Amino acid sequence: MGQLAIKPRSSRPADEGLGWFAIIRLGLVQAALGAIVVLTTSTLNRVMIVELGLAAVIPGLLVGLHYGVQITRPIWGHKSDTGRSRTHWILGGLALLAVAGTGAAATTLLFEQSVFAGIMAAIVAYILIGIGIGASGTSLLALIAMKTAVEKRAAAATITWMLMITGIIVTSIVVGAQLDPYSHERLVAVTAATGVVAFLIGIIGVTGMESRPTVGASEERPAVAGFRESLRDVLDDREARLFTLFIFLSMLAFATQDLILEPYAGLLFDMTPGETTALSGIQHGGVLLGMMTVGLSGAILGKRHPNLPRHFITWGCFGSAVALGALALSTQAAPFWPLEFNIFLLGATNGAFAVAAVGTMMILAGHGRTSNYGMRMGVWGAAQAIAFGLGGILGTVALDLGRWLTASDSHAFAAVFSIEAGLFLVSALVATRIGRQAMRSPAPIQNAAIMPGE
Repeated sequence: MGQLAIKPRSSRPADEGLGWFAIIRLGLVQAALGAIVVLTTSTLNRVMIVELGLAAVIPGLLVGLHYGVQITRPIWGHKSDTGRSRTHWILGGLALLAVAGTGAAATTLLFEQSVFAGIMAAIVAYILIGIGIGASGTSLLALIAMKTAVEKRAAAATITWMLMITGIIVTSIVVGAQLDPYSHERLVAVTAATGVVAFLIGIIGVTGMESRPTVGASEERPAVAGFRESLRDVLDDREARLFTLFIFLSMLAFATQDLILEPYAGLLFDMTPGETTALSGIQHGGVLLGMMTVGLSGAILGKRHPNLPRHFITWGCFGSAVALGALALSTQAAPFWPLEFNIFLLGATNGAFAVAAVGTMMILAGHGRTSNYGMRMGVWGAAQAIAFGLGGILGTVALDLGRWLTASDSHAFAAVFSIEAGLFLVSALVATRIGRQAMRSPAPIQNAAIMPGE
């Protein structure tokens, strides 16, 4: 059977990719996702524990459930690869998320009548929340990766994630003002209104974007195959496997610290709830600085230094390990330790590596044998979701186990922080093994041959 030779064609207009305003528009969709998610992972958690008097493990397991469901991200990514429109998956997932979020809020009314019925309804709602996030978020990242020039992808990741954080902050402020005086009915109404606004923002952000030229469209590749073949294409790729391992390890370390920093400050530094909340704000300020540093560096130096995202990943993970190592030492010096500076440093290094990892994810998404952006984003999104779900549980379990074994808060926290630092060091090592060529724009396919129908 004859072979089909692939010759590169000029595609400069497509290679230029989306402009900054278009990237911001797509980032608004991520902000809309964050606006709904914060209600189910923060506000509703508090209502279940405080107003409904439920055990904290119930909302904790529900949040873990929505992360666990996101193991299905490769399925939604593949469907957006093989379907006619990623836009439909983005908006469809966002609509499902809005409806499911409202349904989760409505379970507060059911909990008042029957805890068992409330739990059953909440399980269904959180499963649908996980599916909505997976379908919409995976397709959105794949679309951004397809339409954005390689040298802009780190900056695009920064813009997207900063807008998501902005959406979370704005939603928290506005919803907080609208919920007083509190009632379950008011919570349902506010959540529904938030979902409607978020969906409208999603429509504004994504409309017309899919018709824009795809970067590297001239590099003809075989059509996306079935699910198993597409998944095998990812798993057979050494760079993709390494990056999957990196995502899992680094996000596991990132998530493990999330639930224990404020208790640590309260127990060993005698900080009040207000002071630990402010400490969390200091950490997020560092995260934003780290993200901005990566984004500006990528926008200014991206063309001249294509390996920049990988360097930010490596040094961001190494810096996170150093900051956590310092926290482990601080357990012996509390309360005479510059905790605020330590936490700010941790936030800055976390923000740098995280947003650089997302930018790298967008770059590597275009390196498949087939044009399976969605499948690759799905695999990495699933690794991230599993790591986040496990991290929150393992951090608290390790802390409780350490306190039981050592009968000492300081030794238990030191052990957990040291474990997290070790995970970040391993993550940095894995990042250095990701090939240098993977951070660069894919070279045109020359003298390549494929079998027709392959």
